[in-house]
Amino acid sequence: MSVPARTLENPTAASRVDSFALRHALAQFPQGVVAVGAEVDGTPEAIIASTFTVGVSLAPPLVTLAVQHDSSTWPKLERSGGELGISVLGRDQNGLCRQIASKDRANRFTGVDYQLHGSALLLDGVPMWLRTRIYDRVRAGDHDIIVLEILDLGFTEGAPGLVFHQHEFKTLTTLS
Repeated sequence: MSVPARTLENPTAASRVDSFALRHALAQFPQGVVAVGAEVDGTPEAIIASTFTVGVSLAPPLVTLAVQHDSSTWPKLERSGGELGISVLGRDQNGLCRQIASKDRANRFTGVDYQLHGSALLLDGVPMWLRTRIYDRVRAGDHDIIVLEILDLGFTEGAPGLVFHQHEFKTLTTLS
């Protein structure tokens, strides 16, 4: 779907931003894709997010995640005791991403390999994982910004990640 480009004639003038246009404009910015997971009451739970931000703070080590107020899974994740796993999805894990994001809650984890570290759920075979705990929460419009403190991490040097760009899953390639 194409949204016509517009130029801003008066950059200081306030503009009304249509949510449809905003969604399509922001889709021009490539974002990594993560699964945020925990075991809650003996059941694996996770959400898929492209609203994950790294490098918020090094001391203490903090990252953020934006979660919609109408998420049905986020309240469950909050009940996990505060520890959450962040699994950065890899280039070939778009099928896994779609499975975990599925409306079919009963089969989200069918055949999915993961490990629990405390209540934090970490997917196997991902390029990077973080074990985190909730540090702070800020209400922001129709989302909450969740600030997470990193407790532990692991990564595979050079492993390609999954990217969400222009409403599609993509991968990055090196420019020559």
